[in-house]
Amino acid sequence: MTLPFDADATQQRVDNFWQLSASFGMERNAYHNYLNEIVSDRYALVKGLQILRDELQFAAASPTDIKACGADMSLPSVVTTLAYTNCGDRIHQGEATKRYRDVVASRFATLSEIGELKLEAFFPAGGGTDNGATLAHVTVAHELDEQLKNRIYAGNPQSISLVAIDLKTHVGRLRDSDNQVYGKTRESPWREPRDACGAIVGALNNYNQHNLIHRRIRDDLRERNFQYLSNNQIFTDDGVDITMAIASAIVAIRGIRNTAMALPQELDERGVAHLTASMTVNRPSRDDLVIYLARATVFNGKIRIQGLGTEAEKYDGQLVEYAKERRLQLRYADWDCEDLPIEEINYKVRESER
Repeated sequence: MTLPFDADATQQRVDNFWQLSASFGMERNAYHNYLNEIVSDRYALVKGLQILRDELQFAAASPTDIKACGADMSLPSVVTTLAYTNCGDRIHQGEATKRYRDVVASRFATLSEIGELKLEAFFPAGGGTDNGATLAHVTVAHELDEQLKNRIYAGNPQSISLVAIDLKTHVGRLRDSDNQVYGKTRESPWREPRDACGAIVGALNNYNQHNLIHRRIRDDLRERNFQYLSNNQIFTDDGVDITMAIASAIVAIRGIRNTAMALPQELDERGVAHLTASMTVNRPSRDDLVIYLARATVFNGKIRIQGLGTEAEKYDGQLVEYAKERRLQLRYADWDCEDLPIEEINYKVRESER
């Protein structure tokens, strides 16, 4: 018999999550952003719970001795699943790819019975998501089958499901002497410069109405932004063109919003979602950097989103000295990137059928 859900403890963890600081818009190494932004936030949402992410923990009904690995479902528990996206471009390298699995996935992705990480991975051209509703549906649907969900919900009134989704886009960065260029990179130092992200640069500079990817990028940007970014350049204080970085950021932020808005149709009252949006910065022969853009939670009738905005005209940026090089700090309107406003959107909770 399913126990009535006690939402108070989870609500307290979500509220505590939103008391944690976050720093947005700055080029930093991937390890810093993954650990200090994504992992620390995510652990705040599951603090004090038994984390169920190994398939062997669900083996109590097995007819073999594997059943000894089954978890005690009477403990307050959380089942976790992890999805991530980025553009399918092969250019991603170094910390942005390896560290993600080491630092984030190793803690929140499902572990198969043979010891491999099982992540929901989506690589739409241009990054972000080509359909937030599909991403939300697939990620939630694969986490728990009905029999397992019944066992978990019947075990403890505080047990929950955590759906973690990390959305990314990317932008190339080249440095030539004192000049810095965003929107281009090289496959290697001896190769010619090329566009990155090619889908976003192509959509803005050479739009083809018959190209489904261009149409999707245009839709993500929305028409006003598309026209503005196609016909204008945005520069840092010292004249570096960051137009393509801003376009890439908006695509990622639009992706987190679309997915967060779709999740209430998939989650029941015990479902908690934590989403992040970030942008990979591709550098030839060096580890990719990451710019953290937005975070969101979905739980108990409320979507909360914090991050940079989606209006291109309000963006600018500056290059600042950081880690012995000039790194980009994006800015939005007059907002403080260390204390961005939190948007709240109410929704009707979908009760479980148990």
